[in-house]
Amino acid sequence: MPIIKLPDGSNIEFQKKVTGLEVAEKISKSLAKQALIISVDGELKDLTHVIEKNSSVKIITHKDSDGLDAIRHDTTHIMAMAVQELFPGTKLAIGPAIKDGFYYDFSRKEPFTPIDLEKIEKKMKEIVEKDQPTRKEVWERKETKDHYKKLGEKYKVELVDSIPAGNEISIYYHGKWYDLCRGPHLLSTGKISKHFKLTKVAGAYWRGDSNNEMLQRIYGTSWPTQKELDDYLKRIEEAEKRDHRKLGKEMDLFHFREESPGAVFWHEKGWILFQRLIEYMRMKQRFAGYKEINTPEILDRSLWEKSGHWEKFGEHMYTSETPDDKIFAIKPMNCPGCVQVFNQGLKSYRDLPLKLSEFGKVHRYEPSGALHGLLRVRAFTQDDAHIFCTEDQITQESLTVTNLILKIYKDLGFENVILKYSDRPEKRVGEDSVWDKSEAALLSAIKQSKLEYTINKGEGAFYGPKIEFVLRDAIGRDWQCGTLQVDLNLPGRLGASYVDKDGTKKVPVMLHRALFGSLERFIGILIENYAGKLPFWLAPTQVVILPITEENNDYVKNLFEDLFKEGIKCEVDLRNQKINYKIREHSLAKVPMILVCGKKEVSESTVTVRRLGSEKQETFKREELIKNILTSNKLPLN
Repeated sequence: MPIIKLPDGSNIEFQKKVTGLEVAEKISKSLAKQALIISVDGELKDLTHVIEKNSSVKIITHKDSDGLDAIRHDTTHIMAMAVQELFPGTKLAIGPAIKDGFYYDFSRKEPFTPIDLEKIEKKMKEIVEKDQPTRKEVWERKETKDHYKKLGEKYKVELVDSIPAGNEISIYYHGKWYDLCRGPHLLSTGKISKHFKLTKVAGAYWRGDSNNEMLQRIYGTSWPTQKELDDYLKRIEEAEKRDHRKLGKEMDLFHFREESPGAVFWHEKGWILFQRLIEYMRMKQRFAGYKEINTPEILDRSLWEKSGHWEKFGEHMYTSETPDDKIFAIKPMNCPGCVQVFNQGLKSYRDLPLKLSEFGKVHRYEPSGALHGLLRVRAFTQDDAHIFCTEDQITQESLTVTNLILKIYKDLGFENVILKYSDRPEKRVGEDSVWDKSEAALLSAIKQSKLEYTINKGEGAFYGPKIEFVLRDAIGRDWQCGTLQVDLNLPGRLGASYVDKDGTKKVPVMLHRALFGSLERFIGILIENYAGKLPFWLAPTQVVILPITEENNDYVKNLFEDLFKEGIKCEVDLRNQKINYKIREHSLAKVPMILVCGKKEVSESTVTVRRLGSEKQETFKREELIKNILTSNKLPLN
C-alpha cells in the first residue's frame, strides 16, 4: 500500500502498487492528459513506471523544463526512426535533447541535403499521426552487444560498453522501431504533437574526438505548441541578423585567422570598443574600492601544481619547456598570480577586505569544433578580481559584488538577470567542513539579495561554490556572464595569511569575481543585443561628418577639430562620392550619428543630423549640438 507524497505536501494512499499515470489520474483527469513523465524521489521515470513503496512523486508536464526535455528527447527518437525508414543502412550514434532543441548523430556515406530534411520532417509527422505506443524493455548486456554487432551498429556497441556495471540496459520501442536509451519517454509517438522543425545539418566527430569518424548531426527544435515553435523560429531568424561575426565584419571590428585559431585580431574600431569597455569598468571598480594589478602571463608549473589547477585543468593549458628543462604554463586563469601579490608584505585583519582587480589575458585550449567567433575563444581577457576577506565578511562582500554586477549590467542595457547557485562538485579540493562554511555564506547572500535563483547541484568550481549571473538579451536569449566564487582552499594552498586581532596568523577567504567573464565574449553579446547599434558612449565611431560639396570641406574640418578636442570619436568623409551613398555606407557600419553640412548649414552655423535607425533629419545650432553630444558621451557612472 504505497503512500504517494505530492509536491504540495499532501498524501495519496493506494491499496496496491501503482503506475505514474494512475497517480496522475487520481489527482485529476486533466492532469493525466497533460502528464508526460514523472519524478519519483527525484528520479525521472516513464508514466508506466510501477511504484511499489512510499515515494515522493511529481507529475511532469510540458510546463516543466524536464517535460520539455522529454518532448525533445522523444522527437529525437522519432527523427532517427524516420531517417532509418527513409535511408536504410544509416547507422545510429547518439541523440540527446539540448537547450531549445535536440540532435542525432548519424553515420551515412551520402551527405544529408536540405531536401532530405524536408523528407525526414514529413515522415516524422506521419509517425506522430500514427500515435504508435512506446514501451521499455530491459536487456542483458551480452545480448545487447551481440544484437547490435549483428546489425553493424558499432556506436551502440561502444555505448553499451560505457554503461557502468550493474546499471540496467534499457531499450525503448516506438512501435516496432527501437533504440538503446535510458529514458524516460512519453507514452506514445503522438504525445509530442507536430510542433517541431529540423533546422540544419553539421559535422560532428564521434564523442567529440577529432581522431574518430566524422558523423552527420541533424539539429532540430520541438515545442509544446505551434505558437512557441513560431516564436522560437522568429528568434532564430532575428539572431541570424544579429550575428556578431556578420556585424563585426560590417562594422570593421575584428577578424580571425587559421594561424591562431580562437584568438581575436582586433581592428582599430574593435580595439577602441574594447578599451572603452575597460575604461568604464576601471572607473566603476575604482569607485568600489578595487586596486588594479597586473601579473605575468607565464608561470612555472610548480605554482599550478600547488594551486591544484595542474591536476584539474592541465589538459586545457598551453605549456612550454625551456632549455634548462623547466616547464612553464601560459595562465588559464589569474587567481594564483593574484595570491602572489597579496603575499607581498604582512597583511592585517585591518587590511581586509582587500580587493585586487586585473584585466588579465588568459589562454585555454578549446576543441576547434567548439570555437564560435567572440563567444568561444582560446585567448581572452577576464575582468577579474579577487577579494581577500575574513569568514565573517563573506556574506556582506558577496552582496556587495552582486549589487555591483547588477548596476553594471543595467548600465549596459541588461535588467533581466537570474542567479544560478552551484554547490560542491564530486571532484574537488578541501575539507567538507570548509565547504559547509562557504556554501552557507554564499547561499545566505543570494537569499538576502531577494533575486530569483536556481540551484545547480554539483556544478561548483573545484575549489568552492559559485554564483553565475545569467542575463537575458533583447530577443529573449540567456547568456551566462558574471561569476562569484567563494574559495576557502586556494589561499591556504599558496601560503596566504593575515594577522588577526589576537595576533595569530589566519588564512583569508578569497572571493573570485568576474563581471563580464570575458571581455571578448561580452562584446559579442553586446553587439548581438544591440544588433550593432551600440549606445553612443560605447560606439567605436560615434560621429561621421559629411560635406555635401567640396566647398563645405573647411567647415566640416573645423567641426571635426572641435569634436575631436572634446574626446568624441569622429571621422570626416571627404571622398568624392554621392552623399546618399556615403550615408548608406556609414549606416551599415552602425555609426550612431551622421552630420551633414552644406551651403545652408555653413551660412547659418548649423548642422543637419541623421541618427542611426531614423529617417528623420534634425537641424541644430553648432554649439548646441556639440553640447548635446558631450552629454551623450558621458560614462554611466552613477
